[in-house]
Parts: sequence; C-alpha cells; structure tokens
Amino acid sequence: MAQEYKLKDISSLDLKNGEKREVEVDGIEGGKVLLAKMNDKTHALSTNCTHYGAPLKNGVLTPDGRLTCPWHGACFNLTTGDVEDAPALDPLAKFDILEKNGGVYIKGEEATIKASRRSLNHKCSPQGPEKVVIVGGGSGTVGTVQALRENGYKSPITIISREPYLPIDRTKLSKALMKDVSKLLLRPEEYYTSAGIEKVTDEVTSVDFSKKSVSTKSGKSYPYTKLVLASGGTPKKLPLPGFKELNKIFVLRTIQDVEAILSAVGDGKKKIVIIGSSFIGMEVGNTLSKENDVTIVGMEKQPMERVMGEEVGKIFRGLIEKNGVTFKMEAGVDKATPSKSNSEDVGAIHLKDGSVLDADLVVLGVGVAPATEYLKGSGDVKLMDDGSLKCNELFEVQGLKDVYAIGDISTYPYHGPGGNGSLTRIEHWDVAQNAGRSVGLQIAQPTSKPKSFIPVFWSALGSQLRYCGNTVNGWDDLVLKGQPEEGKFAAYYAKGDEVVAVASMQMDPIMTKCAELMRRGKMASKSDLQNGVNPLELSLPAEVKI
Repeated sequence: MAQEYKLKDISSLDLKNGEKREVEVDGIEGGKVLLAKMNDKTHALSTNCTHYGAPLKNGVLTPDGRLTCPWHGACFNLTTGDVEDAPALDPLAKFDILEKNGGVYIKGEEATIKASRRSLNHKCSPQGPEKVVIVGGGSGTVGTVQALRENGYKSPITIISREPYLPIDRTKLSKALMKDVSKLLLRPEEYYTSAGIEKVTDEVTSVDFSKKSVSTKSGKSYPYTKLVLASGGTPKKLPLPGFKELNKIFVLRTIQDVEAILSAVGDGKKKIVIIGSSFIGMEVGNTLSKENDVTIVGMEKQPMERVMGEEVGKIFRGLIEKNGVTFKMEAGVDKATPSKSNSEDVGAIHLKDGSVLDADLVVLGVGVAPATEYLKGSGDVKLMDDGSLKCNELFEVQGLKDVYAIGDISTYPYHGPGGNGSLTRIEHWDVAQNAGRSVGLQIAQPTSKPKSFIPVFWSALGSQLRYCGNTVNGWDDLVLKGQPEEGKFAAYYAKGDEVVAVASMQMDPIMTKCAELMRRGKMASKSDLQNGVNPLELSLPAEVKI
C-alpha cells in the first residue's frame, strides 16, 4: 500500500526550471527519487533508466517534458513516466509530491521506489476480427507488441520466429558472448501470456499478400489484418575456398552461434581470427581477447573507418590493442585451409599478401543482408537491390496494403540532419525498436502522427561508444573535441557546415543532448563547433522539426 515518505535534506521544492536533483528517501534503505522541474511544475520519478540503469540525473531534460537517458537514448515522459523512445521497455514510476511541516514528502510503495521502475500491466484477453501477425522475434518485434498493447490494441497478436526462444537482447551476444537465455530475455514468458500474445516457433516460407496469409515451413497458415515484417538480418559469409567446407568458422546472430563459439574456445588459449573490423568483429574480438590470442583482419586502414573515419577508427584500434588484440589492416582474405591435426577443421587463414594466420577458430563479422528470402517468390512485392523493402515514414511497405517493414529489412526516408528524405537502411537495435513502437502506435491509433526519432547506437570497444544521427548522404569533415589520445572525445561528422552525426566516448551526455538538438533542427554547425560552441550549453526549444 502506498504511504508517505519524507525526502532527506530538502525542506522545500526550490528547483529551477530544467533542474534535476536526486534525493534520498527517509525510511527506505537505498531508496531514492529524482526530482525534476519543467514549466514551473516539479515531478518525482524513478532515478535510473529502466534499460541498463543509467542515472537519469545525468540525462537531458527538454522543454516539452522528455527525460532522456545519458547512455543509450532511452526517453521517458516527465509527466507520466511512460517510455517515449527505445531501448527502455519499462516506464519510470511516478510519485505524488507534497510539502508539509517544513519538509517534502512523496507518496508511493516501498517496493516500487526500490525497483526504480513501474510494472506494466498489459493483461489482455484478445478478441475481435482484427489480427496482427509479426514475422521475426527481435528488437523491432518487442517494440511493436508493447506499443500495440500500451496504446489500447485488444485484438490477437501472433509472433512467428524461427528462433526457439522469446525476443532477446541481441546486443549482449557480441558485446559479452552471453548464452544464458534467462539473462537475455527482454520480457519473461509471463508477459506474453498475460498480454495475450502468441509466440510460434516456425520459419515463414511465403506470404500471400492478396489473401492476407502467412505460410510456414511446418505447413501452417496464419491469416492477418495487419502484417509487420521484422525478420532482421542474415550474417554474410565469405564465398572463398575453405570457408564453406571447413568447421569452426562461425557467424554470430543467435544464442546457438554463441554456444558454438564458446564450445570451440573451450578453456581458452586459442588462436582466433576475426574477419571484419566493424562493430561485431571489434566487440567479439575484444571479448575473446582476455584468454586467447586474437587477430582482427580488416580491409580499411583503421577499424570502422567507413562509418567513423580513419582518425576515430585509430582511437578504437588503440583501445582494443591495449587488451591484447592484434590487427591486420588493409588486408584481403584469400582462403581458409585445414588444421594439420584435423582436416575437417579450419587451421589457417591465408591473406592476399601471402601472410598466413594460424587459427583454431574463425569468426566472421562481414555484415548482414536483409532476411527476406521468404519474399522472393512473391510477385506482389518488389525487393530493393540489397534485398530490403522500400517503406514510407510510417514504415508501410510500398505497393502493399496493411503491411509494414521494420529493422534490418526496412529502407525508409530519413529526415534527420543531412537526410533530406533520402532512403536509407539502418542496422541499429535502437532504430528497429523505435520503428516497432511507431508501427504499433499506427495500428492501434491510425490517426496518430509518425514517430520522430534520431537513430542511436552504442558499442563496447574497450570503452563505451555512443553515436547519434546518420550519414546517409556521406560526410566530408570531422571536428574532434576532448582528449582523443585518452579515449575521451566527441566527434562531430559534418556535410558542408551541417553536423549530421555525433560519436562520443566518456563525455556523457553529449550524444544524448546532440540527438535532442537534432530532433529540433538546432544542432550546432561545424563552424560553431570550430569556434568553441559546446552543445551541452545550448538551449533546447520545445518544437520538434523532423
């Protein structure tokens, strides 16, 4: 039962507009709340982001009442505590505030204050003629089903995924090589049961868009009134000698992939070759380097150069090298050859310059392709050259009625800085979930406006990388601030004078603040930054421009 608790060391609500303050709750060990004031009203909420627990006192508060996490871009409504942007799933708890007897009190339950979140109640007994079918079981799927239920959709929902488990936090696979499904689940099974959401473990083989029916490998058919395609990506493999024939050459997408990699690693002290110096390769290499001899092979001068640039890529390389990883850059792969002790297993990777890298196992991190093979036999849909689906701002698939595509398979118009509506496909966990939230809202409330969000991603590269924006039309200059040599920096990517993306390490909440500035069309320009303007000191208007 809710009761009143006095806040320590505060006698009155004297916060200024835009101020946040974390305070202790008297009588509850470890109990804290966050006070935040905007538009002359003070609110009391949970103190930590419900995604990975970032302290929201270090986040960004906007004039329109958005409280944004300083780490990964999750956003909450200040007035209600509700989630506005991924990757958070649970809302913040909200508490009544009262002043009396020379003190400030909140009203709430002890367990809720300690949990620093509000439990969701999406209990539903589905009914009615409508039915949403979702193909895929990843981040976009979770965003969709949650938005459907929280926005009042009461009809049946079916998830069809070939993965034998409920949606997981896939980011932990490459960043930590985690394999315990109980620690990876985004929502427990009880959530789906209570919310009336059916999960089918099967593989979709075709879609009849005219009859509004999805067919699966087991021979079953699932009718729909709305279809959400969220089938994700398929890891690419190398069409080179030895890579198809030899064992212990792995990709990484599923829990089964992690289990296979860890089984091959065994007790450690293995020679491991990672092919690909982008995010997956770098994260896996960094994780495996603790007890193994790891070499990362990349085609560029520096890791992640295509996205981050040579100067920033060099920073990442230095951080990973400190953990013992060796790099072979500007290198092309020629073939894989067998182990001398077992001709069925890989034993070496041969590079085009004649170098030979001994390998007990190999992990490929050479990108993903849209997982849309099941659509190739359908004459009703035209896939783009990369295998993705062309969508509009609502993520509706071009030429199809009542069909949406989100995540790795979706190419959509980007209206963030430098985008100008250009079509782009973004392979970010956060983008997939936000797109799912947008689609769920559209289905549940068809008159709602398209959801506006700036793409965000993060990576574990010896230190935590944050990134916002997108370079769909490229970038031609970089403004680097901070102490890059110490792995502490903010990198601003510009096209002309417009800053189109921002990356940072150890400078929170710079990425979050820049993302909010971008949403409002008020991001500092390249020339501003070169002249010493600090985005953290810029004011945020309430109006969203994208």
